[in-house]
Amino acid sequence: MGETTVTKPEGLEAAFPDTVAADKGQGPLRRLRTPHRPRFWFEILLIAVSYWTYSLVRNAVPEQKAEALRNADWIWRAEHQVGIAVEESVNHAVNSVHWLIVGMNYYYATLHFIVTLGVLVWLYRRHPGRYAATRLVLFATTAVALAGYYLYPLAPPRLMNGGGFIDTVMVHQTWGSMASGDLKHMSNQYAAMPSMHIGWSVWCGLTIFALASVPWVRVLGLLYPALTLVVIVATANHFWLDAVGGVLCLAFGFTVARLWYGRQPYALPRTVPPRGRNAARGRDEDGPGARTGRPQRSAAP
Repeated sequence: MGETTVTKPEGLEAAFPDTVAADKGQGPLRRLRTPHRPRFWFEILLIAVSYWTYSLVRNAVPEQKAEALRNADWIWRAEHQVGIAVEESVNHAVNSVHWLIVGMNYYYATLHFIVTLGVLVWLYRRHPGRYAATRLVLFATTAVALAGYYLYPLAPPRLMNGGGFIDTVMVHQTWGSMASGDLKHMSNQYAAMPSMHIGWSVWCGLTIFALASVPWVRVLGLLYPALTLVVIVATANHFWLDAVGGVLCLAFGFTVARLWYGRQPYALPRTVPPRGRNAARGRDEDGPGARTGRPQRSAAP
């Protein structure tokens, strides 16, 4: 007869001792605040419903044209007083280069969504432990922006009375902008403060810079919000101060995530254990002992 030895199951509990042990003794709220691997179907549904709700609420804000124009005049005067009112000069200079302004019109209409979704997918695949917290930053940023649209209606420069700005989409008849042409009736024209083109692009840029491992990709991450700032001004869709509002909303989003998770999103672990059935499946892959839930026996010679 050989001696009997007991082999302890290894696997996810060994790889993630703190998280697994914490999950077993946590209440519902604590579990919600603990990073978990995201579920694909849930994320698709959440993003779709969230964007639909955002669009519905944003476009349901009363279009207070008179107040929005007064606010635009005030911002334009304030920027003149501090010496940063160069939006009109940038708008006219870029508009004189046809290929450049047409490219910026398409940039404004498309990359805002494409890059943001691309970063979310990249986070989901490569940084699942940081995904939920970083997504929370984006959602909280967008939510507080809705309050800005309601409380401070603001006309974009291209709609100012006598401002001298060029509506570049109308002039060059480019496709895709919800702010001009036939599509303008589907979007609130007086929701320019804060700029979510800046809020979302800075979120993308910071995320790429903080988490990417390739140096030139990190540089692109920083260039993206800088170029977006030039685009929103050159196309006369925003003032500089709208961009400041977007950054302040993003700071609020990071604060919410920091308070909820206890750390900034980029400081959380890159990977997390699966949950539910996936966790059990992960333990199964570690060996027959984990699969049966019984100790392994091996006969010594």
